[in-house]
This record gives sequence, C-alpha cells and structure tokens, in this order.
Amino acid sequence: MPNENDKGLETLLDLNGVVISQEKGYWVKFVVSMTDVTKERPHGLSYSLTLHEKYGKRVMGYDNAHAVKLPKKYKYSGRITEYDHHHRHSLDSGVPYEFKDAYQLLQDFFEKVDEIISNDQEK
Repeated sequence: MPNENDKGLETLLDLNGVVISQEKGYWVKFVVSMTDVTKERPHGLSYSLTLHEKYGKRVMGYDNAHAVKLPKKYKYSGRITEYDHHHRHSLDSGVPYEFKDAYQLLQDFFEKVDEIISNDQEK
C-alpha cells in the first residue's frame, strides 16, 4: 500500500498524462496510476517518467513496466529481478532503482533531467 505520509504521492498522481516542455526542445511525460499491491509493485504504483528530445526519442526514464536483472556484481543476480528501474539513456534496458517514495522519485527524475539538459552542448 502506498505510504500515506508520502508528500509527493498526490503530486505524482496529478501528473498522470501531463507533458511539460523543457529547455533546448526537451520535454517530459508522466504516466502514473494506482495499482494493486503486488510483489512487483509493493508500493501500489505503476509509473513511467520519461525525458524526450525534441524529435520525440526517449533519452532517459524511470519506470516499473518490466523486470530488470540486478547487475552481475550481486550474488545470484541471474535469478533476482527488480521492476523499479532507471533507463540511463535511449539504448539502456534499465538498471534497478530503489523506490523510496513518490517524492524521492520525482526529485531523482528531475535531477537527472536537469543534468542531461545542462550537459547537452549541441543546442
């Protein structure tokens, strides 16, 4: 069940379906909904927070739409999967993301958005 003390939960849910323009032609998109609490989604949320470049290609995102394997540095990584994950770039299949709460997810996402846009030297 979602954490009732999570101050960002209402904000995150309110962002469902929202697209926000960013600097240099980038834009962010939010798809968020409450779900049943499951092993894959113990926080009761389904989410996809993505950053896109001006032509629509996703360049980064946080979601829990599919499982990703833990990196090989973890023992037994071949059998352990996580659903909460972060796509670091357009070709990245995802690395586990430790979901704490909706507020932290939003903060982590926007920090990464700011980092990517500020590092974009082409525009």
